[in-house]
Amino acid sequence: MRKKRRGSSVDKGESVSTATKVKKSCRTGRQSKEVAPEETNESIFTIFLREAGVTLKQSGTANEIAVDQVVFQKRIQQQLQNSPRYPGIVQEFITGLESHIEDSERFRNCLLPCVPPLSDGESRCVTSFQETLLRMLLGIEMLQTLIINTLLEKVPEFMFDSTGDGGLNIPLVIINQLKWLDRIVDSKELADKLMQLVSVVPVEVQRDIITSLPEILDDSQHNDVAKELNSILQENTQLTVPILDALSSLNLSSSLLTEVRESIMSTLAAVQLEDLPVVVKFILHSISASDAYEVVCNLRKKLELEQCILPPVLQASQSRTKSKGAIARSTAAAGSSQDSVTLVMDGIKSAVRFQKSISEAWLKAVESVDEAEDHKVMDLLVLFILHLTNSNQSRRGAERVLKAKVRTGLIQEALLQKIFRDYAQVMRGYFPSVLALAQSLLRSPDPCVVPFGGHMYKHSFTAFDSYCQQEVVGCLVTHVCSGVGGEVDMALELLCGLVTEKPSEMALYAVFVKGILDYMDNLTPQQIRRLFHLLSKLAFGQHQQGSNIQDDLHIVIRKQLSSTVPKYRRIGIIGAVMVVGSMGACRPKPEGSQNALLSQETHRQVTGLLELLQSCSESSPEAAALYYDELANLILSSTLDPQVQEWIGKTVLDDFQDDFVVDLGPEMKGSFPFPVHVMFSLDEEESQGGIAINLLPLLANDMQNKGEQRSQTDKANKRVSPLCLSPFFRLLRLCEERQHQGDLEEIDALLGCPLVLTDMDVVEKLESLSKVEREFLCTLLFHTINWFREVINAFCRQKETEMKMKVITRLQNITYLQSLLERALAGTPGYVPPLANFDGESTEGVVPTHTAALNKAKKDGTGKKRKAPGKNSSENSSQLEEGTEVEETQQEQPEKEKEKEVRQGISLVSYRPSFRELDMEVLSVLQCGLLSRSLLDSELHTKVREEVLLGPAELVFLLEDMLRKLEFSLTAAPAKRAPFLKGRADKSMGFSHLQQRSPKDIASWCVQLLPALCSHLENCHNHFQTILSENNGIVDGPATDIQEHQLMSSNYQLLLQVLNTTFSWSGFSQPGQRSLLKRALGVLAGRLKEGGAELTLEQLVKHSFEYLLNFRSTMPSLSTALCLSQLLSTVSEKGGNHVAYREQTVSLARQFLSQSWVTASGEKERGNKFNEALQTLLSIYLEHVDDVLKAVEEITGKGIPELLNASKDENSASWPTLNRQTFLVFYKGMMAELDKAVRNIPAGRSSDSTKAQSEKLLTWNLAVRDFHILVNLVKVFDTRPVLNVCLKYGRLFLESFLKLGMPLLDYSFKKHKEDVQSLLKTFQLSTRQLHHLCGHSKILQDTSLTNHVPALKKSLELFLYRVKAMLTLNNCQEAFWMGNLKNRNLKGEEILSQQSHGSEEEEEEEVEEELPQLPEEQSEDEQSDGEGRKENREEAEDQDEITEDSD
Repeated sequence: MRKKRRGSSVDKGESVSTATKVKKSCRTGRQSKEVAPEETNESIFTIFLREAGVTLKQSGTANEIAVDQVVFQKRIQQQLQNSPRYPGIVQEFITGLESHIEDSERFRNCLLPCVPPLSDGESRCVTSFQETLLRMLLGIEMLQTLIINTLLEKVPEFMFDSTGDGGLNIPLVIINQLKWLDRIVDSKELADKLMQLVSVVPVEVQRDIITSLPEILDDSQHNDVAKELNSILQENTQLTVPILDALSSLNLSSSLLTEVRESIMSTLAAVQLEDLPVVVKFILHSISASDAYEVVCNLRKKLELEQCILPPVLQASQSRTKSKGAIARSTAAAGSSQDSVTLVMDGIKSAVRFQKSISEAWLKAVESVDEAEDHKVMDLLVLFILHLTNSNQSRRGAERVLKAKVRTGLIQEALLQKIFRDYAQVMRGYFPSVLALAQSLLRSPDPCVVPFGGHMYKHSFTAFDSYCQQEVVGCLVTHVCSGVGGEVDMALELLCGLVTEKPSEMALYAVFVKGILDYMDNLTPQQIRRLFHLLSKLAFGQHQQGSNIQDDLHIVIRKQLSSTVPKYRRIGIIGAVMVVGSMGACRPKPEGSQNALLSQETHRQVTGLLELLQSCSESSPEAAALYYDELANLILSSTLDPQVQEWIGKTVLDDFQDDFVVDLGPEMKGSFPFPVHVMFSLDEEESQGGIAINLLPLLANDMQNKGEQRSQTDKANKRVSPLCLSPFFRLLRLCEERQHQGDLEEIDALLGCPLVLTDMDVVEKLESLSKVEREFLCTLLFHTINWFREVINAFCRQKETEMKMKVITRLQNITYLQSLLERALAGTPGYVPPLANFDGESTEGVVPTHTAALNKAKKDGTGKKRKAPGKNSSENSSQLEEGTEVEETQQEQPEKEKEKEVRQGISLVSYRPSFRELDMEVLSVLQCGLLSRSLLDSELHTKVREEVLLGPAELVFLLEDMLRKLEFSLTAAPAKRAPFLKGRADKSMGFSHLQQRSPKDIASWCVQLLPALCSHLENCHNHFQTILSENNGIVDGPATDIQEHQLMSSNYQLLLQVLNTTFSWSGFSQPGQRSLLKRALGVLAGRLKEGGAELTLEQLVKHSFEYLLNFRSTMPSLSTALCLSQLLSTVSEKGGNHVAYREQTVSLARQFLSQSWVTASGEKERGNKFNEALQTLLSIYLEHVDDVLKAVEEITGKGIPELLNASKDENSASWPTLNRQTFLVFYKGMMAELDKAVRNIPAGRSSDSTKAQSEKLLTWNLAVRDFHILVNLVKVFDTRPVLNVCLKYGRLFLESFLKLGMPLLDYSFKKHKEDVQSLLKTFQLSTRQLHHLCGHSKILQDTSLTNHVPALKKSLELFLYRVKAMLTLNNCQEAFWMGNLKNRNLKGEEILSQQSHGSEEEEEEEVEEELPQLPEEQSEDEQSDGEGRKENREEAEDQDEITEDSD
């Protein structure tokens, strides 16, 4: 029992009078005790305090201290110790304290800081800080434990009063008295008492106590307290934050920290969202470098941010069922949840910024995910965080991982869309990182990742505020101004998309976009079209939000149109037409109105701009032609207002008839270079009332007036150029199509109408013509061919049989005219053809030099001797163009004969820009079979039946065009930066119309044509099968038609190339194109196995593979065989398990390599193209074969000896494609694949089992043996290319052996002595031969060889010391001996150009050391190019040889 207190008290009246002045610290739900009356005797506690310098005050007045705190503590301690009643006086003192603080007001005073006493008139505005009375008493060691007990006993009294009337949280203030004490007498007891207190107090007080633990306890109690806190954490998730805060500040052992972290990780799913940031921060700040990856992977797996935030759709659905107040609360909750996620990510950012191991662990954890569906929102957020950190390594790593993930399709646009939709507030904090990564992706040379960068820009603009939108637009404008092709295209596409989707937002930044106009010099015509489409839509769109740039746009366009520089006038024409498209666009009908026609003012502006365009382009035929082409593209791609459409259509039809069409009548008068003839009529009745295209007279007049100035000509008679014929007709045709919904009945006479030309027999008399006449004839042929190409473009969609027949006949006309043109061009050196595509970089015609054409023809060697039996004959078509000729390079003829061939015709490859572009729809002609119609006489009786068939020459023409289109559109070209000296060739020349279609549209169109392509493929197969069966398996039978054979071979090869290009399209790997891929494979599979239920992709690939494999028996040439192999490889990769097809691919390649290839004329195939195809086929064989080393050994061990024993022009018996001309191809292929194979051998490790070491040693032995054979072949085949290959791949093989083979020898030496000795002995012979080869190269003084020598010698020297290190590691360093090796040439003769220090050739010497573990001799040689270098006494000048000996 405690004694009754005899504490001091105050008068009741005083207490009443002061009660109104001071707020009382009363506890809720509990009446305050009345202040006890003052007693006569003061307690020991009060007396001692007063004597020590502290005066106790009442009624809310702070206790006063008159001395320093240390002095006060010392006086109390002395008073207690000097008291005669010591130690009993201590308990009496504590009793007095308890009595004093029994009153809550006095207790509160003791918990508050003391103040110095005031003298009269002094204010207490500024005072020095003093401790509380209780804290000063706690600093006295003899009182500390008792006072702590007293204080902790007081806590339960106030535990339900979080804040009293005075605004003071009593439990917290009590706990604060215990913080940061200079010394704790009994720390263990204090810890126990505090933990006991935690178990009984409410949650609010628990939080205060737990949070204060690190500031109260000393280090000795940290581990014990942490264990108890951990157990509390498992039971009560409400205390997660304070416990983790406390644990973060405690000094814990690593094992305990791991245990705590694991227990926290196990309860992560149950943690409340607002507590999550603290949990994540604790986990990440409590890991070491060794377990960082494991912990991060576990954390990533258990942290489900997707469950933290409701998607907007669900929020919206919930809001419909809630009241306004509830909606406000749910919105606030959604915002707070995003705040929590932001704090979680901030915790991760803090960890990765200050701990490199955690940064690397996160990167590795994200990189290790190998399924697209396993990627989370957090993965992208972490990559953004890593990119945002200051570390360059972290930034580069995040960029690398993101690119790799996007490239492989693991991180897709759907995940990006989700993160911007649901976590916009979180993402806003990482906007700089998002912008930087988007820039990097858009600038990437890899076309697979560029679209993802575009999506990042697009979503950033949509989700973020105006500042971010401005930054996005600024970045996109910068991309456009960079001048890099792919980057510019994607940026313009994004800007166009944003203008379409967010016109009002984009209008704010119109002035930024307008800035691109200053950088148009770097843009292609297609990009300029997009730019003006974008600007005109902003300025003249439906709502005209960007009307502030209208005047600027008008000024720029008028300035460009009036320019005399063709390039700027071209830009002006393109821009003006795009503005017409936006101003004159068909507007949607407003509600309640009948129509939505343009206003009179707008219509006047549109027609005025068109008239301005027409007047500005009249002076130049090229400008006029471009104007017609651009207007045609506009009509094709957009819907114009009916008034504008009608105005254009009427003007075009009238002008075309006036300019180019004449009535057939009496003979035309005038002086022309050639006699006038009406040619190529497809209409039977050529009566006087017919019409014709007036081509030759127009061309003659044009060439006659070419030198005259426009101002000098009679302005009443408009000058008409034949250059405008094809563009004008295209515009006319598209206007008619648009006005009559695709019906061309009003102009169908132009399909069959003749042209006013001359007799084509004039080509036979070419040598007798003058240069001007020859050039006139060539120009006439170009214009005629281009007219027919545009006619085919126009009428290829017509369904009537008669129309289809005329289209095919026009195709035959083109192939016939091209054959004439080839011969005419061969006789007209230096001729400049007319332009056909007017939006290119150069307005001048292409000038292919005659020399280049001559060389090309010499190289290709196509025999183009042909007669012209009929204008429509399909046999008189152009020969094969670039990349499709079959065996042109193989014909080895005397030089005179070649010159004769050249005079007959040259390739039109370099003249392609001078031909009009064919539309994709023309390829539908491939679907036509045999067409026939009955011709009637005047009495309507059937007279004769006319049949038309798509011949081989026409098929070649169409397939060549199709292949060029597919290679341009579907083959992804990397967005490389323009070289410093930009070449004049524009690869997009001739693909203007194609560029306006997406790759997906083109791929879909190809899939539609697949049945027709398969039919033609089967026809080619049947053709060659028939030849083989008729000639008993001989290709070059006596009845073989060489020209037909070449055409059919070309068709075969082109069809396979078209199929391969189609199936190689990277878009098929995208999830959205899977159905299109299945359709395509279904066509191939259906040719083999019709019907059946819906097949899986794997089954479709299997059937398609089997179908294509059937064509292997009728390959006419090696290049065609290569195309089939590549197609099979492409198709097999579309399945999930392309490894299953490896064996068939290898078998097929082996069959082709073992086949003797001859041309139709009976000669063996040879030449550069044959060698290139052979090299690719050999690499396919060696890449897919199961064991490359055995395959190389088979060729070197069997094929090469057969070749060496054969006569000069004979082949190897087992490998017929291997002869002395193709040896280099085989040698280079085997060396390259051997190097690639050894790079894939795993490096030796000390942990490998004996069996694993034996297998690796066996592999290396085989590889070294193959290498030895290949290196020694240079003694026989010592040409420069072979030596070059040997030097290059010799060094690479040696480097691979150093990196991967030598570690294996380190660990295998003792267990497999014989194998290691054998390997090193074989390798020594190879390295010695390489050394001789280096010396030989120096003698030859050939820089292409000597360039390889220094690097090779360095590798050989490294190898020498690496072997020495291996011996040292195995305690055999005494067995290492070095000597000088003389320089020798390939024949082994000594090179006397340098004097060696060792004049005698070294001989192998035995080291007189007993090494019982080395029962046999080993030797190794290397060189050091050490002239003038003497690092130690053992170093040699040119070559070091080592010998390891033992008894």
